[in-house]
Amino acid sequence: MLLTEREIDVPAAKGSSSLLSYFEKAIEKHLDSDQIPVRFAVTQSNSEGYHCELGVLEGINDLAVPQPTSIFDFVSREIENSGKFNAALIIPTGIGADIGGHAGDAGPTARLLAAACDTLITHPNVVNASDINELPENGLYVEGSVIAQLLMGTVGLQKVRANRVMLVMDKHKEKQISDFAINAASAARAALGLDLPIVIEMDPPIRMQTAYSTSGCAVGQVEGLERLCDVLRRHKGMYDAVALATVIDVPKEFHMKYFRSHGEMLNPWGGVEAMLTHAISILFGVPSAHSPMMESMDVLNLNVGVVDPRMSAEAISTGFLHSVLKGLHRSPRIITDKMIFTHPGVLTAADVSCLVIPDGCVGLPTLAALEQGIPVIAVRENRNRMRNELGKLPFGPGKLFIAENYPEAVGIMTALKAGVALSSVRRPLAETKIFRECAKTYTERGSRVEDTVRIAKEQEARNTPQS
Repeated sequence: MLLTEREIDVPAAKGSSSLLSYFEKAIEKHLDSDQIPVRFAVTQSNSEGYHCELGVLEGINDLAVPQPTSIFDFVSREIENSGKFNAALIIPTGIGADIGGHAGDAGPTARLLAAACDTLITHPNVVNASDINELPENGLYVEGSVIAQLLMGTVGLQKVRANRVMLVMDKHKEKQISDFAINAASAARAALGLDLPIVIEMDPPIRMQTAYSTSGCAVGQVEGLERLCDVLRRHKGMYDAVALATVIDVPKEFHMKYFRSHGEMLNPWGGVEAMLTHAISILFGVPSAHSPMMESMDVLNLNVGVVDPRMSAEAISTGFLHSVLKGLHRSPRIITDKMIFTHPGVLTAADVSCLVIPDGCVGLPTLAALEQGIPVIAVRENRNRMRNELGKLPFGPGKLFIAENYPEAVGIMTALKAGVALSSVRRPLAETKIFRECAKTYTERGSRVEDTVRIAKEQEARNTPQS
């Protein structure tokens, strides 16, 4: 099995009532019968069309698991549950976001937004800081493609007290690096209270390689995925969530170049990690997250000096794994049975009050929010490689808000929660709009209104029984 990234140009949608359906049909033309999409994003759009990046999994016909549903499946929410205010925070992996594009440097942002809502639904890229994870207490750690499915209305989330987490790792050629991962697992058991029933060392491991797309986003390729799938299938029943620790091949010079770039070089590892976890979530329906293993002790011992604060968590870590284990400890259960979506303990699309994204990001979460009528708050200050004007998408009135920064986004969230129109707290306050409609005399087949009333009364008299 092979997991790769493709770039596809799609003509502009003209007259289409649903962008989701339009993209689904366009993507189908580029796939064979043994291929499925696992990740989708529009990296650039204009009046001519959309430049899209698509993660594709090949060879699924030989996989001994049920055929997965399409990532484009959509179920419209019938209502919005307003009893609680729940927000989704997404900062897509591999897009070079100024905030959240490095090593868990969006953790403070998550904590800020979490203070303004009942539940914050976010994903590993936001809070994973190598051996550090500062997920807020009311935060849900949810793999990115699962958040997309939640917004699409096809899955629900159920909070759990704890998960059994299975660690699947490469059998590293340098035993000391394998020992780092095993010690990280033991530390999570001893200090966090994690139930980690088993560690699987894969030999031979899968192969993960990084690459950059023409947009400059981080992507990559995964070979030998069937070996990982076989491990997950054979040990089904022993775990509720899966932590993955594998080597990602990057040129050796990338490490020093990355740390010395002062945050300018786009993190090369995140894109292929997201592709892998998207595929696992889609195929097996369990929470998953990935941690890269260092390629060698030589790389680990590079003297990177004092680095940009956004990268510092990577500079002080060895196993790079604890953030994943801590996040998966209480990652919510993924519910696919629609019969229990109405259970009070299950969070669905109807419970999502808003979506917060970096400005310009168009992927399945944004498109799903557009169709569900979920307000979207786009943050300009979080610059990234995506080049889309969200204002040109067919959002309904009051469903798209552009915030200059995340503190302003919190203000918008608070206004939505309070039911306060943003325009009412800004000055100048616009004049109240008044439209006058003049009364008219309507006729029915040439008769005036009073004639119509008279005829109706006569008809009623004829139908009334006589005494």
